Amino acid sequence: MKEYNADAIRNIAFIGHGGSGKTTISEILLFTSGEINRIGKVEEGNTTSDFNANEIEKRISIAASTLHLEWNATKINILDTPGFPDFIGQVISSLHVADLAVSVIKSFEGIEVGTEQTWEYVRKYKLPAAVIINKVDNEHSKFFETIAQAKTRLSHDITVVSFPVKEGLNFNSVIDLVKMKMITYADAGSKKFTEEDIPADLKAHADKLREVLVEKIAEANEEFMNKFFEEGALSDEEIQKGLKTSILSGGLIPAFAFAATKGVGQNTLLDFAVKYFPAPNEREPIEASMKDGGKKVKLACDVKGEPALLIFKSLSEQHVGELSIFKVYSGSLSPGLDLQNTHRDKIERLGQIYVLNGHNRKDITKLNAGDIGAVVKLKDSHTGDTLSSKNFTILLPEIQYPEPVIRFAVKPKAKGDEDKISAALHTAHEEEPTLRTKFDPEISQTVVSGQGELQLNLGIKLLKDRYGVEVELVEPRIPYRETIKGKCEDSEYKHKKQSGGRGQYGHVHLKLEPMPRGSGYEFVDDIVGGVVPGRFIPAVEKGLKEIMTKGILTGSKVVDVKVSLFDGTYHAVDSDEVSFKIAASMAFRKGFMESKPMLLEPIYDINVKIPDKYMGDVMGDISGRRGKIQNMDSENSFQIIKAKVPLAELHKYSTQLRSLTSGRGMFSMSFSHYEEVPKETETKVIEEYQKHKEEEAE
Repeated sequence: MKEYNADAIRNIAFIGHGGSGKTTISEILLFTSGEINRIGKVEEGNTTSDFNANEIEKRISIAASTLHLEWNATKINILDTPGFPDFIGQVISSLHVADLAVSVIKSFEGIEVGTEQTWEYVRKYKLPAAVIINKVDNEHSKFFETIAQAKTRLSHDITVVSFPVKEGLNFNSVIDLVKMKMITYADAGSKKFTEEDIPADLKAHADKLREVLVEKIAEANEEFMNKFFEEGALSDEEIQKGLKTSILSGGLIPAFAFAATKGVGQNTLLDFAVKYFPAPNEREPIEASMKDGGKKVKLACDVKGEPALLIFKSLSEQHVGELSIFKVYSGSLSPGLDLQNTHRDKIERLGQIYVLNGHNRKDITKLNAGDIGAVVKLKDSHTGDTLSSKNFTILLPEIQYPEPVIRFAVKPKAKGDEDKISAALHTAHEEEPTLRTKFDPEISQTVVSGQGELQLNLGIKLLKDRYGVEVELVEPRIPYRETIKGKCEDSEYKHKKQSGGRGQYGHVHLKLEPMPRGSGYEFVDDIVGGVVPGRFIPAVEKGLKEIMTKGILTGSKVVDVKVSLFDGTYHAVDSDEVSFKIAASMAFRKGFMESKPMLLEPIYDINVKIPDKYMGDVMGDISGRRGKIQNMDSENSFQIIKAKVPLAELHKYSTQLRSLTSGRGMFSMSFSHYEEVPKETETKVIEEYQKHKEEEAE
């Protein structure tokens, strides 16, 4: 396999709404370049990108696929990302390593939910970008209307570089505004096209759009701007230089007319990508941190630098094996090279290195800075890890994934599968980092969380398909807290048991009083005169801690209580630690119920972003969830609602929000604090707990 230097590499990520045609575009580009010899179709389940069984079955991309092709002696790495919002983590990790994002938009439906959501990350990462208006061959295509919508809702810098001669079913030609030629494409499978002068009836329109493009190019350079205003034009050489500069700076976002299924527009895109999309060494150096001391260093994309790579994806398939997919940020890599995993302080030896097209892989003997490749599963390296030279141990910037917005508890259908479940969920997390799992000892459940129900259901399907373990997803218990509002001046309990021989005897008097919220627990030894010998005091405290962990009302942890041991008696023979432990826990239980006990529930901050027209419905829904609106703000055509909502009311909220907003609502959530549960709700929670306890006893 050929070796490429950074200036001959382009790393692009296709992003956008599901069904916009990202996978089909990838397929036609691979075919046109000769990388594959037949054009696969999503509906037939034979595309290069979507090779996972779930992707083939559901006809959607679930994981980002790593692809590559060569065009005009330049290697183009393509990351084909999912459009479904549950898999936004795959988009984020791809954009983290891409040098340019290409947003794919349907010409007849315009800007959709996934378009806006993924574009948010283009803004966040300040990535150079391009736009493909796809499916211009649809009978309802509205190319220029979609361009206008994109300029309003995505960026005013979107500028047409190719437009359709005719839209709809007869679409087969584009006007290339850089070459100022009409490109006409034959059937997709023929790879044939012709290049002609622009027809007379389109010349005026083309000239007008060319002038807009040239003016946009001139904006990126003061010298060009002055010349443009003085002479009204730039030379071809200046246009070419200005195009590259303005795309790199983000001042110009080129837009292309395309029909992936008919094979119209791909040569224009490929030629443009090679000439004007940024190479990895043309972008600003990455700011890394030294492993020791954390000193910031600028890491240039230089083949002569010390080797450094970032694993941005892991892949585990039966016919592929376990692979770590990475981008080389500095230096060059060859099989057998030893690198240090700076996250885990482990030395890893690289095995065979590959470049991928979906699940197809080719051996490569050397991979240089700026390129993307894969290595057979390393010993102890994972998604997000940096591997670097032992002479230059650095940490590359981490991939920032969103917090989960939905959570379920995992309930095994058969006993004894816990270890298998744990291993399987770990594998699922490796492949999909936004799918998280942890055992929560407070509620005694394994909780999986992520970005949506489909993502979690596919994670559970993995358990069955790959590990033969069946589980169901159930609503997780809420980690309530128990505390008191009042005082109990004296809660006495005497534990006395005589059954022949040595008996049991422990006798305590406790005082219970509330503490400020968040204080936790305090134990005070107020014994005077040794009425309870010092050797039994630790047993008293142990008994208190145990009962407070188990809870009284709902089996939830007791917090914010001060307990004072101020009196008691003991027996010289029968008293022991167990007796005082039991006496303390029983005295606490009694005193707790006399101290105006109450439940506390976790309250979460939610940040909801919705289009204006859904404001009333969403606010009404939040109020119905016992939510309290804290703040409202606007951002373009969106409203941002900040509210505090009990966790108990947020189960499946992401699904409901999508339903209320036709999929356009987004939200994030984070823990805020605990507060008192309303009496009516508290009674219901306690009753449900008692009922569940009785059922378990049966």
